[in-house]
Amino acid sequence: MTVEEKRNRIDFLTEKLNEASRAYYTDGTEIITNYEYDAMYDELLALEDETGYIRDDSPSINVGYDTAAGLPKIVHEIKMLSLNKTKDRDELRAWLGDREGLLSWKLDGLTVGLTYENGRLVQGVTRGNGVEGELITANVLACRNVPKSIPHKGRVMVRGEAVIRYSDFEKINEAIEDADAKYKNPRNLCSGSIRQLDPKVTAERSVNFYAFSLTLSEGFETSSRREKMEWLKKQGFEIVDYVMVDKDSLFEAIDKYEEDIRTFDIPSDGLVLTLEDADYASTLGETAKFPRDSIAFKWRDQQAETVLREIEWSPSRTGLLNPVAIFDPVELEGTTVSRASVHNLNIMEDLELGIGDTIQVYKANMIIPQLAGNLTRSGNIKIPEMCPVCGGSTLVKDDEGTKTLICTNPDCLAKHVKRFEHFVSRDAMNIEGLSESGLLKLIGIGAISDLADLFRLEEHKSAIIDMEGFGARSYDNLIESAKKSSHTTAARLLYGLGVPGIGVATSNLISRSCRNKWSEIESLDEEALRDIDGVGPVMAGDYVHFFADEKNRAEIADLLDLLTIDESYESAGTGLEGKTFVITGSLQHYANRKDLKAEIEAEGGKVAGSVSSRTDYLITNDPNSGSSKNRTARELGVEIITEEDIIKMLK
Repeated sequence: MTVEEKRNRIDFLTEKLNEASRAYYTDGTEIITNYEYDAMYDELLALEDETGYIRDDSPSINVGYDTAAGLPKIVHEIKMLSLNKTKDRDELRAWLGDREGLLSWKLDGLTVGLTYENGRLVQGVTRGNGVEGELITANVLACRNVPKSIPHKGRVMVRGEAVIRYSDFEKINEAIEDADAKYKNPRNLCSGSIRQLDPKVTAERSVNFYAFSLTLSEGFETSSRREKMEWLKKQGFEIVDYVMVDKDSLFEAIDKYEEDIRTFDIPSDGLVLTLEDADYASTLGETAKFPRDSIAFKWRDQQAETVLREIEWSPSRTGLLNPVAIFDPVELEGTTVSRASVHNLNIMEDLELGIGDTIQVYKANMIIPQLAGNLTRSGNIKIPEMCPVCGGSTLVKDDEGTKTLICTNPDCLAKHVKRFEHFVSRDAMNIEGLSESGLLKLIGIGAISDLADLFRLEEHKSAIIDMEGFGARSYDNLIESAKKSSHTTAARLLYGLGVPGIGVATSNLISRSCRNKWSEIESLDEEALRDIDGVGPVMAGDYVHFFADEKNRAEIADLLDLLTIDESYESAGTGLEGKTFVITGSLQHYANRKDLKAEIEAEGGKVAGSVSSRTDYLITNDPNSGSSKNRTARELGVEIITEEDIIKMLK
């Protein structure tokens, strides 16, 4: 490579890496994999070292990210530099030499600096570009565990990592109905949460702060980093977990952290080794980008070579078709993996993926399967012109440089996944183990196309077991839950069908009015429906229209062949059987209409919401009232009785 070619390559790498950083830190998207970023960054460092050509915007001399618009900017009193890194254990031990150090988690969140004066928190600031950060004092005060005040009254400056735990991240995502609106990872969610203009958002996102260094402490002096950490703990801070190490115990400590990360609830992308003697460390100085008293140890991701067999286009309810690489199974970090998300078309094109290619895969941070590279680069994959779910046309969408594939058909089955989600919900058929994402996967592999297919999943056993996030145990649990839910009630089935306007309470009312007989439930006409308390004319019309639709009737008939409906009905008496009542006005002997209604129904009677030709009695304590129900009753010849009269009938 000529000098000119090397300079051009440096230009390309610098621009590509900066673009990837902007996408990751500011927009929360990934346009290249972590592995690609690290490889390109290492190549850039080597070329810069070889040529001496370093651009002003090179990521090798710039820290972090640009500050966001809308937040006040502030220059750091003491620079907040990033850390140099290594993946080599021997290099890490050589860096430590004969000295003692603190080995701790390298948490994957947002680095934040806090300042306390006279015991009170007066300033919170992000790292930003290392020289200038964003003022976020109100936001850090909204974090779960940031002390608003500390016992020490001297000026104190603390640095730490703001993070969102995996468990909290999952809860936040579970509450989001739109699959495409779900957050991609805890790190991006944390960054967006703490760099908000509204502190309420920060509070809602369960952000935690873990202190990792004490940079200034007026009135408390020590050269021991360990003593500083323990002092921070006494002041009320939660600190990053650490162990003391020397060159002899270093590797054993790393082994323990590597074992613990598999169940660690806080996102971490490695470890940090810091010299214990702060006085000695201060004599080492810093580079333009890195301090010399600490170094990051990134996990050396275990790689494996395998063969790409397929690109599966996983659907979402908004029409997004996400590329997923399917490859020959390989062992990574103690588990077998056979699939990995490709995230978007940019990554697929950059890797020049092709069926039959020899690819390299790894687990990012020892957890998430990712593609590391492509040794063959045949690039023979064609972006589908038709949606694999519905056959509708697809479109490549370019959103500020991030290319995605979408289905343009508004009637695509995947876009109606909410109907399936409603059907399997707790108050409906209660099929456990099927979230929106799980249903989308079943739709994606062709396992379900209508509601009845949920009770025929055994026909797709091998495909379901191979789905991401599933396995033999998940499959067995799902089948068992489906079998259990196939024995159901008429009210549950009615609610699960998603008839417009028919909620849980109304489903129970309608079912009870029909003595839980399904044949009667699906045959109700508008007049009979309007006799049921709580069912109005619009709801009755929508109900009749739903059950008259041929497609709906066919789907229900298919379901009835697979379900066992409990049509038993218990009534305390039959004294009012076949009689329909309407209650109006205030009551004297009952706390409310609901209590009187319950007694009437217990004797086999029905209570409707409005007077019609099917009404037998109107109950009112003001028979001479000119109310609309009284007038209608008189016009239709409906007998008007008082509360005293119905009490006698109930005895």
